[in-house]
Amino acid sequence: MPRDTLTGSRIRERRTILGLKQADLAREAGISASYLNLIEHNRRRIGGKLLLDLAEILKVEPSMLTEGAEAALIASLREAASTTRGSTAELDRVDEFAGRFPGWARLLAEARGRIETLERSVETLSDRLAHDPQLAEALHEMLSTVTAIRSAASILNEPEEIDPDWQRRFHRNIHEDSARLAESSRSLVSYLEAEGKAASESGTPQEEVTAIFEGEGYHFPALEAGQAPEALAAELEADLSDNARALLLRALRTYAEDAAALPLAAVLEAVAAEGADPLALVRRLGCDPARAMRRLAALPAGAPCGPVGLAVCDASGALTFRKPLPEFPVPRFGADCPLWPLFPALSRPMTVLSRRVQFAGRQGGAVRAFAVAQPASLPQANRDPIFEAHMMFTPEGSARGGEETEQVGVTCRICARSGCPARREPSLLGDVAERGP
Repeated sequence: MPRDTLTGSRIRERRTILGLKQADLAREAGISASYLNLIEHNRRRIGGKLLLDLAEILKVEPSMLTEGAEAALIASLREAASTTRGSTAELDRVDEFAGRFPGWARLLAEARGRIETLERSVETLSDRLAHDPQLAEALHEMLSTVTAIRSAASILNEPEEIDPDWQRRFHRNIHEDSARLAESSRSLVSYLEAEGKAASESGTPQEEVTAIFEGEGYHFPALEAGQAPEALAAELEADLSDNARALLLRALRTYAEDAAALPLAAVLEAVAAEGADPLALVRRLGCDPARAMRRLAALPAGAPCGPVGLAVCDASGALTFRKPLPEFPVPRFGADCPLWPLFPALSRPMTVLSRRVQFAGRQGGAVRAFAVAQPASLPQANRDPIFEAHMMFTPEGSARGGEETEQVGVTCRICARSGCPARREPSLLGDVAERGP
């Protein structure tokens, strides 16, 4: 059952939340209660003026009734099925499942997320065992101490008599080595607990920082008011690993620099006049496009431009920052769609790309995306710059006159686009024909 056939269920759910009786809603919409009953049970299609009237009465956007807010949830469920070996999940009915049983769907998605986190923790610990110099040194120290104790004990265990002075020396050595071994063991346990606590919860330092930004709504009033990023980092970094602390401080310094260059009041004034257009912000305030995108994505929740998403990648294509939207989910772990404007921007440095993009196989849910690649550091003589790409995206309704909508995916494994020239692997959804916007 496609998402657009669940419109009635969403109408019934929204009516129940508002405490409206079916008869009252039908009367306000100018239809009979029996007809509304058929709509709410998904036995009648709905669209046009009636959909707009019902959306206005229920105080929601029409797209919330036709598309719902479960786009990211559905993507998570599909990703869970794609990464489970031997999965027999009915992918063609995942939309129906998420629409009819949102609680169970969220539970499964969260459980899969937890499994991924644990898997990442195992990978992180395995990598540390192989490459962490401090851990390797601690293990070497413990093994050396154990070897010394064993050697001294084996000498004392010899049947031949040992001079009392040498015997006392061996006993003293065993005592001192045992004390050193105990101290090394305690230090190693403390190190593993301190370093592993945050990793066990979020997997990687980058995810730890992302969790901080998500918790703050990607907006930091203290930095807008001029607080030093070092002071704010000290307040937020209590449970972070050392690597995550370094990444958080760098991200907060960038935020503070952006806030100082483009004050919040000036940005909100520009947004109220011209909407979430980074090029309009560039013209008004004389900043570079990447900074304009970061500022728009850092606006408070009540900003007049509505929600703004952001993705940033380095020259290798690895995501270094992610702020997804329901209309545009961003995978947690790589393997993103190469057709996103974010990646073509790397091959056209300093050129701002503007595209209307939509996930293949979905009705509605298109976004306006702006992307640009700029040098990540100051220029140096005789050295090529290293570029960093930014992509900002906002929900968009109908296409602008004659403009085409680019069909993209989340990842190849769960992408419904057929005949895609950028496909890396077959889709679990099968050979699904492309659908227009």
